[in-house]
Amino acid sequence: MSTIGYARVSTDGQTLDAQQAALKAAGAEKVFAEKISGAVTDRRALSRALAALEPGDVLLVTRLDRLARSTRDLLNTLDTIGKKGAGFKSLADHWADTTTPHGRLMVTILAGLAEFERSLILARTGEGRTRAMARGVRFGRKPKLSAYQIAEAVRRHANGETCTDIGRSFNVSHTTISRVLARRPLVNRVAAE
Repeated sequence: MSTIGYARVSTDGQTLDAQQAALKAAGAEKVFAEKISGAVTDRRALSRALAALEPGDVLLVTRLDRLARSTRDLLNTLDTIGKKGAGFKSLADHWADTTTPHGRLMVTILAGLAEFERSLILARTGEGRTRAMARGVRFGRKPKLSAYQIAEAVRRHANGETCTDIGRSFNVSHTTISRVLARRPLVNRVAAE
């Protein structure tokens, strides 16, 4: 069992010295450190620290905000740590200690609140989407071709023009034209042939 430290500062003007000293004084044998914004989710030193964790190890930070910027980010990171069979401690936030029953309880409550918040957000966005659809709002990507262009593409294809040539004239790929032709009603296809 070993203690692995993680230190982070957001800007080049800040130094990692105080964090590294506090982590080593608290028993961290190895400290992974980086200068990067907490908003960046792909942090190399954090990834290396997480990869170095073995079952029974503890990831140690000076403050919770050094590890994560949001509840969701924190919970995802704690989940990764837990799946490795390791624990987590924050020096400044005593409740954030998954090596104790009280700390695990606090993290479980925090996870439950985050899940509840997520379900509320999903319900609100679903209701908003339903209201918007009732008002006639269309979702999804805007069609690449107008109704006139689709009719023109169908007519030109029926006259023997290739999908590549038609697509080039409308500044779309030949596969877009092929999809348009495949979607046209069977009645129109039979009439065109």
